Formats: sequence, structure tokens, C-alpha cells
Amino acid sequence: MTYLLLILGFALLIKGADYFVEGASKIAQGLQVSPLLIGLTIVAFGTSSPEATVSIVAAFENNAGVAIGNVVGSNIFNITFVVGLTALLNPLSVEDETIRKEIPFTLLASAVLLVLINDVLLQGMSENLITRSDGLIFLLFFAIFLYYIFEVARHNREKGKRASALPMEISWGKNIVFTLGGLAAIIFGGDLVVSSATELAISFGMSETLVGLTIVAVGTSLPELITSITAAIKKQSEIALGNIVGSNIFNILFVLGAASVISPLAVDSKIYVDVILMIVLTSVLLIFSRTYYKVGKYEGMILAVAYVIYMAYILMRN
Repeated sequence: MTYLLLILGFALLIKGADYFVEGASKIAQGLQVSPLLIGLTIVAFGTSSPEATVSIVAAFENNAGVAIGNVVGSNIFNITFVVGLTALLNPLSVEDETIRKEIPFTLLASAVLLVLINDVLLQGMSENLITRSDGLIFLLFFAIFLYYIFEVARHNREKGKRASALPMEISWGKNIVFTLGGLAAIIFGGDLVVSSATELAISFGMSETLVGLTIVAVGTSLPELITSITAAIKKQSEIALGNIVGSNIFNILFVLGAASVISPLAVDSKIYVDVILMIVLTSVLLIFSRTYYKVGKYEGMILAVAYVIYMAYILMRN
């Protein structure tokens, strides 16, 4: 039965992502905003909802390891394997705004996380915690990011209206149903995959910590993976990259912010290496993006291989 649920979960993820990207890209055209902005907002927040659900539930259950490990593991998976595999299928075009603002904002969010988890070193406290105050700082940064996004959207829309007198006619009802229905299938499919895979892994003798760092992190990132691959195949590379960058910002600032406001999160010392690695890999993505404003197949292969090496390290470490 568990294997059947796993297969059903994957089927929902793949078909849901197809409808989701189709609907979201059409809505972007109808609103006269760039697909990148739709990727950074609707698509990114939608595909990150499994991470939000898992981490917030983990916070309610006082399971800080899963809450933090899920976010950091998902972000590393996104910027290595998801970007890498997507670029291998179809080189990802990178807009100037993404290089100058969005990826640096992801780096800033990661650096803020590294500072806020270092209570013992920086403040001489007895243990490292992401406190409720830290959570509010994350949510404040998230509000700033949302303000920036809405300002860019407004500017883009005004520019689009000046460029074309007639807005593109689209079927709003159909595309809203496609987007919401696809998102629901992605979330439900992701939940089925994570719960089924976790059950199987524990039955094979894997520890819950290891499951959290690997299967839960990868499982909750499957919507980003499937959505980005689908977007790349449909030649919507702005949605693909916007989805990844937006998801990583959402994961750190909103997911960890909301989770730590609910319940302060104790920080496992092992996570420091992962957070530093996340910052290094985001910097590598920024460097790759600056080369001819695209992430090519060769760079995609490097990122995908980096994730395989990271997984091997995680398995040996635990």
C-alpha cells in the first residue's frame, strides 16, 4: 500500500506541476507582469508550502531538528540539484534583476540565519536558539522582500501597459482553476511522497534525523524540482529560476520565521556546516549566473554533482 501511495504521489506531482506552470504563465501574460515575478511569488510560495507545513508542524511538536534541517536541506537541494537538473535539460536564462537583487537577497537571508543561530559565540549564551525575537526579524525581512516584489510588479505592469495598448485576452477562470488545482495536486502529491518515503525509510532502519535531512528535505522540494523541470521543458526558464530563488527566500524568512515564533527552535551544532555550505553554494549560483546571463549545461552538471557529493557526506556524517 505504501508503494502505491508513493507512485500516486509522484503522479500528482508531475501532472499538478504541468497544470500549475501552464496556468501561472498565462496569468502572468494576462496581468502584464514578467514570468520571473510570477515565479518569485505565486509559483515559489506555492511550491514551498510543503516545507512550510512540515516545519510549522514540527515546531508545534517541538521537533526543532526537522524544522531547521528541512529548510536548510531543501535550500541546498534547490540550488544544486534542482537548478543543475533544470539547466541540463534547458540552459536557464538569468535576468539582470535576479543577478543584482534576488540572488544577493537569498545570500543576505542565509547570512542572517547564520548570525541568528550563533547565540553561544556571539552573545555568550548557554545554548543556540532561534528565538521568537529572531523569528520576528526573519518575518520583517520577508515583509521587505514582499514590498520589493510588489514595487517591481507595479513598475513592470506600467511598462507593459505603455508598450501595448491592448492587454492579452486570456481565459481567467480556466487558468485560475489550472493554477489552484495544479498547486493542490502538487501539495497533496508532495505530502504523499514524503509520508510514504519516510515510512519506508524508517522500516529499513534509517534514523529520524537522517530521514529529516534527506528524504523530508528532498521530498518537500519535489514540487520545486518538478515545477522547474516542467517550466524548463516549456521554455519558461524565468519561472524555473524565479521559483528556486523565491522558494529559498520564502523557506528561510517565512518558514523559519513562522516556526520560531510558534516555538523557539534549538539548533543542532551539526547544522552550521550545512548553513555555511548553503551560503557557499548560493555564491556559486550567483557566479554561474553572471556568466553570459545564463546557467548552462556544464554549470548545471557541476551543481547536480555537488548535491550528490553533499548527500554522500551527510550519510557518512550521520
